[in-house]
Amino acid sequence: MSKRERISHVDTAWLRMDRPTNLMQIVGVMIFDGRLDFQRFRRTVEARLLRYERFRQCAVVEGSGAWWVDDRNFDLDAHIRHTLLPFPGGTTELQRYVAELASTPLNPHRPLWEFQVVEMETGDSALVARIHHSIADGIALIGVMLSLTDLDANAAPDAEHPPQHLRIQDDTDSPDSLGDLFWRWIYQPLSDATLSAIRLSGNLWVKYVGLMLDPNKAAEYTRIGTGIATEVGKLAMMPNDSPTRFKGAPGVQKAVAWSEPMSLPEVKAVGKILGCSVNDMLLASAAGALRSYLAEKGDAVDDLEVRALVPVNLRRPGDEQALGNRFGLVALELPVGIENPLARLYETRNRMEALKGSLQAMLTLSILGAVGMAPKFVQQQILDLLANKASAVMTNVPGPQKPLWFAGSQLKQQMFWVPQSGNIGMGVSILSYDNKVQFGLITDRGRVPDPERIVARFGAEFEKLLLLVLMEPWERLEDPAAVEAAIHANDIDARRHPLTE
Repeated sequence: MSKRERISHVDTAWLRMDRPTNLMQIVGVMIFDGRLDFQRFRRTVEARLLRYERFRQCAVVEGSGAWWVDDRNFDLDAHIRHTLLPFPGGTTELQRYVAELASTPLNPHRPLWEFQVVEMETGDSALVARIHHSIADGIALIGVMLSLTDLDANAAPDAEHPPQHLRIQDDTDSPDSLGDLFWRWIYQPLSDATLSAIRLSGNLWVKYVGLMLDPNKAAEYTRIGTGIATEVGKLAMMPNDSPTRFKGAPGVQKAVAWSEPMSLPEVKAVGKILGCSVNDMLLASAAGALRSYLAEKGDAVDDLEVRALVPVNLRRPGDEQALGNRFGLVALELPVGIENPLARLYETRNRMEALKGSLQAMLTLSILGAVGMAPKFVQQQILDLLANKASAVMTNVPGPQKPLWFAGSQLKQQMFWVPQSGNIGMGVSILSYDNKVQFGLITDRGRVPDPERIVARFGAEFEKLLLLVLMEPWERLEDPAAVEAAIHANDIDARRHPLTE
């Protein structure tokens, strides 16, 4: 008899969000040093991935709801494929192939995932993974993918003993699990106090449960309830995002590009001098890359704001690899209109700091749960309203900082993209691995056909900050205006200065 489990409300919302122009699948790419042994790869996937029931279950939507149902005819070979890129088969051709797959829906009559091993003319192999968002969010799926890897080339797949560096946890997300109890708690009067424990990192989730069990927190209920009402008002009154080529009715075809890896220790070192986090540095560099691209196209960029929805992990510590969706969204306005890279960095830092006390993430997570219970047409209207507030979805996920192997081959690069919805036409991903940072972009081909011209600017924008640290007295760097004044006073060589290039 097939096992049958109700899909949680949040995951149901993601399952019903598919449109031909925006498919709700997370796309990942791993590039390996040399050829991947396909048969060994198959054995690894069979031993480690299929421990998760979700990868052997179909999503079935009925009048009474949505269900995970065991696929009685499950065939692993229907989900893993072996492909050779046409000549010359380098990075450009791989990016085109990934974009084609990102525009192709998964088979709804099978478990909603597919892996393709792609052989490149360079002699390397790439793994292109497509997994539907209803199975899990990006944090969980990064953990799932990394659980297939090893710390050395000789480790054998072993279903009983997963890699010690990446323990995995299966989570069936049943109606009685914390995921659904969470929704009931949110709508109960006493639940609001728990929201004070949620911050951007999600590290205070344990206090969430603790507050629920503590009847002495009544003084906090009104304060947190007021905070929620404030966030609802902000979200409702937030204007639609600036009209740029990044936003508009999308088409079916997508375009994909990724940058060359950057040194993570270098980013950390520059950020420490400037008093900014790695996240601040990377987001500011992304904003600079978007500005430079728009300026090249002749678009107006002065005083321009581009709003991005940033997923926020709301999992309990230790639940990073539990399946299902446990994240909220915060709206970050990227200061694309600021030309001075130092001023842009500090403004990005200030905006991120302002979001750390926000309840936006909690609110958007509750909205997803609510629309998952509503009729599909209601869900679509509400999500379209939210999508109009932003032009991009931007993710930043830290990965392991040691080299990994998959089926005996060393992993050189990895990147991924989360889906967009409504009129959001761009997905930005930042992923760190092996002391490097990888920047990736997925766009609507009809609006931004050349995302490679954006990602090529990402490293250059960081280098401007690096050059400032190398060229300027550090005490002057605290004041971007002072740096500009020094240029005009001919105190430094303006011709080679990053603020005047």
